[in-house]
Amino acid sequence: MKALVFDAFGQPLRKAEVADPTCGADEVVLKICRCGICGSDLHMTEDQTFGLQGGEVIGHEFAGEVLEVGREVTTLKPGDLVAAAPIRGCGACPACRAGQPAWCETGMTLIGGGYGEFTALAHHQLRRMPVDVSLADGALAEPLAVALHGVMRSGMKPGDRVLVVGAGAIGLAVVYWARRLGAQTVVAADLHRHQEDRASSLGATAFVQSGPDMAQRVAGACGAAPDIVFECVGKVGLIDHCIDLVRPRGTVCVLGLCTGTDRLDSFRAISKEVTVIMSVFFDMHEFRTSIDALDKGRFAPQHLVSDVVGLDTAPGAFEALRQRTTQCKVLIDPFG
Repeated sequence: MKALVFDAFGQPLRKAEVADPTCGADEVVLKICRCGICGSDLHMTEDQTFGLQGGEVIGHEFAGEVLEVGREVTTLKPGDLVAAAPIRGCGACPACRAGQPAWCETGMTLIGGGYGEFTALAHHQLRRMPVDVSLADGALAEPLAVALHGVMRSGMKPGDRVLVVGAGAIGLAVVYWARRLGAQTVVAADLHRHQEDRASSLGATAFVQSGPDMAQRVAGACGAAPDIVFECVGKVGLIDHCIDLVRPRGTVCVLGLCTGTDRLDSFRAISKEVTVIMSVFFDMHEFRTSIDALDKGRFAPQHLVSDVVGLDTAPGAFEALRQRTTQCKVLIDPFG
């Protein structure tokens, strides 16, 4: 099959012929319809922290059609259209049975393979797509679930004032969920205004460009200092920046993936009694909710998508995303 292969740090992905996946007893083989390019994919291919060795086919935001099922699989059949959660647990421990494979007692594995025509994964990682939702939209379920998990972790309530720092795909997905779940104001903030219109289409009530006097401008846009600030960038120093922006006794929820050692003004944090919450992954109930949200509406998650590329042009599109651009969520169509 055709796929994009990671060879080494500092080199672009390479289109190549690789072996077709085989189907284990508890697995299914999928024909990939779409796979999103995630910011963590960019991190993986430039930071040795994530352990890539070379020769991998990455990509974890995908949906597709079931082609083959293993002998132990009874919940799916060939022809089913499914969205994939890339978090694989044992499937049998209490955490897995509760729909929380990220906290599997025997160890969790992150599954890639979406940057290719076909992949194999455990059946319990898959959820059927609703009949009235396009399979092409299914790749959005994973980043939507990451964002929903963050909103749930934050304890956000209807009527809260929310600030989302970082208008990338995850930040804008947080904007979507915060507005959908009843926030009074949802302000998006970023260094650039590239995503201002997209933020509005996903439910933002205002957009603030980062810079001098940001705390005052955020408070003006929110009507007061925000109750909750979501950090969705992942750069050293931004947690401390968000602590500065949130109201006293407010909450900072961190979704941004930062591999550097961070720092913060602990005296300011304790003086304000700020709650700092970390959020990563999601559970399968949030994944199911995210799939169901793809039925569109006033604020549609589909507005996250800025481009669809084929395998031939995907390496260039992937490298371009390392720089700040007007792109948001770029999807790969392996057969496009």
